[in-house]
Amino acid sequence: MGERMLPRNLLPAAWLCGLLAVHVHSCPDACSKCSGPETDQCEECRAGWTLHNYTCVDIDECGTELGICPTNSYCFNTDGSFECKDCDRACVGCMGSGPARCRKCASGYTLTGSKCLDIDECSDRVLACHGLDEICTNTEGSFRCDCAEGFLRKNGVCVKKRQPRVQEKGLFEDIQDDEVEVLQQMLFGVVLCALATLAAKGDLVYTSIFMGAVAAMAGYWLSDRGDRLLHSLLKGR
Repeated sequence: MGERMLPRNLLPAAWLCGLLAVHVHSCPDACSKCSGPETDQCEECRAGWTLHNYTCVDIDECGTELGICPTNSYCFNTDGSFECKDCDRACVGCMGSGPARCRKCASGYTLTGSKCLDIDECSDRVLACHGLDEICTNTEGSFRCDCAEGFLRKNGVCVKKRQPRVQEKGLFEDIQDDEVEVLQQMLFGVVLCALATLAAKGDLVYTSIFMGAVAAMAGYWLSDRGDRLLHSLLKGR
């Protein structure tokens, strides 16, 4: 048995139904019911729209009691609805965006022309920062008091930073051992010269002290040379 074929008289009808199905339309976005796909063929509108001459027109909720927004915000109309947006920081209440749409200027701002602009408290005649060691820094709508360089804030007051204590070195703290020996020899030489001067005047006391010092120096020199000679001999073995 072959496949069952549709009667020939049904083929035009099937073709017509298919053609109509291709042309099935959807309503415009704003329409909930329509007679065609065009925007002027609406019969009923979705929420946020109103019918006018078979066309759905957006309702501006911001111009009606529908667009109610919280304090310090304003209504912004959208297609079929609305949004509540924050006022500019310079405003207390507003009718739109920006500092030129303020109902009232916020604290730290003043009306200049048609805009609420920041007040530079640091340039005011009255000192914003009362401390002598404070520096005023203007900020948006306010100001800040910072301690001057070399100062820090303690208990709400700027106090001078304590510098790290540097221990003072003694007069001979950095002197090397060989330098100490040279200074000792110089001092000993000065003493000998003084004793020699006094001994030359015939003073027996200073003469005996001078001779003793010369003997001590000679003994020290000879013992030092002897120690060095002995050390070199032992090292060379």
